[in-house]
Amino acid sequence: MKEEDADWLIYHLIAQKGEITADELANESGLDAPAVAASLDRLDRYLLINRTGGMVRALSVGEALVKCQARYDETVPYIIENGVIKARKN
Repeated sequence: MKEEDADWLIYHLIAQKGEITADELANESGLDAPAVAASLDRLDRYLLINRTGGMVRALSVGEALVKCQARYDETVPYIIENGVIKARKN
């Protein structure tokens, strides 16, 4: 399976379930644990999901936009690191 197809499958499972673990995603998708982990890394990098502890959930459009702006807009006075909002250091 291509990476894009795996990401699409994993993302839709996350969106359907609300919150889910990586192990549950592997069981539901039929993909092995390394493929699920790689997909979660990509989805996280693309600002589509949030991982807290062992749980994964899809970000809302608003959450994704705020995370994107905080990451790439250097005029924003804050950053988000591991779910914590911090003042940006210049």
